[in-house]
Amino acid sequence: MDFVMDRSALDDLKNAIRTIPDYPAPGIQFRDITTLLGDARAFRRAVDELVQPFAGLKIAKIAGIEARGFILGGAVAHQLSAGFVPVRKKGKLPHETVGMPYSLEYGDDEIEVHRDAVSRGERVLLVDDLVATGGTAEAAVKLLSSLGAEVVAACFIIDLPDLGGADRVRRLGVPVRTLVSFAGH
Repeated sequence: MDFVMDRSALDDLKNAIRTIPDYPAPGIQFRDITTLLGDARAFRRAVDELVQPFAGLKIAKIAGIEARGFILGGAVAHQLSAGFVPVRKKGKLPHETVGMPYSLEYGDDEIEVHRDAVSRGERVLLVDDLVATGGTAEAAVKLLSSLGAEVVAACFIIDLPDLGGADRVRRLGVPVRTLVSFAGH
């Protein structure tokens, strides 16, 4: 199950995202959402569009991936009257944690959540700003599921479909909501 939004809203959001060429490496087109976050109307629209399909579905927790997923996830959690779970890089959380390693284009990393962040059977919505290769999102889904959570869907403002990350998350049986897409990487 995927979700669609109207064309004018999509164009408004896409235009609110700044592209920075050759960052952080030559050939990369960095999609910077700080311009969207700084535009009150675009930010509100993005949050409303992320929330809309899930209103009334009794989502217990929003899991936001570090760092921009914290900003978006906090706003989505507020709108859905849900709790918020920070998904952090290894070593950043102060209490007992559980982690999940994953591979990046340039090496390996690990994400963690507090062991008591979710309860068995809780309905969780995963939120981040962008899905590229999907490694972090896949690790987050597996991590939350290992604690017994039901990951209802994963939401992103931006999809880079050429890199296949959204499909990687879908193969885990998790529906994906993206608002805009950009070709390339």
